[in-house]
Amino acid sequence: MASKVSTAATRAALLEAAREEFAAYGIAGARVDRIAERAGVNKERIYGHFGSKEKLFDAVITEALDDLTAQIALPGADPVDYVAKLTDYYRAHPELVRLLMWEALNYRGQELLPGQEARVERCARKTASLAEGRGEEPSPATARTLFLLTGLALFQSMMPQLARIMLGDEADSPEGQRQLRDQAAAFVAAALT
Repeated sequence: MASKVSTAATRAALLEAAREEFAAYGIAGARVDRIAERAGVNKERIYGHFGSKEKLFDAVITEALDDLTAQIALPGADPVDYVAKLTDYYRAHPELVRLLMWEALNYRGQELLPGQEARVERCARKTASLAEGRGEEPSPATARTLFLLTGLALFQSMMPQLARIMLGDEADSPEGQRQLRDQAAAFVAAALT
């Protein structure tokens, strides 16, 4: 039994260390030596648990998206609240935003992402929830709306430098961030009525 606990603890430590490393440096810039050192294990443990640096990255992304899904309810009948909560989540988890951006750069041009089937299912559930909440059948238009809602929530954390250029000091203040989130939510409310 101690071996399973040790294995699970090692895997968890590797995922946590890798999340920090990949968020900071991306897939190409990340170093397994640094991940292993942060996790307090030999780098061979990375290959034993995950097989490759790329598969470790994929596991990190999967874990991060699983956490997001567990913490943020489906959009349902209140897409305004969904955007506000999603905006707050991305702001509180900037490493997820960076991981998603690194993923987009690394897998640019590829038709399929690792683990894409599970992500398609997750998005289909969100689309169905949004459609049900709006009294509609799920459709490509509903999926596009979900995509735009997600992008609106994500954009503020993806482009903080643009926010600072356009909004000045307000962009970095908690009050300014709250106002921006609330304005995005109000925009969603107006757009969906």
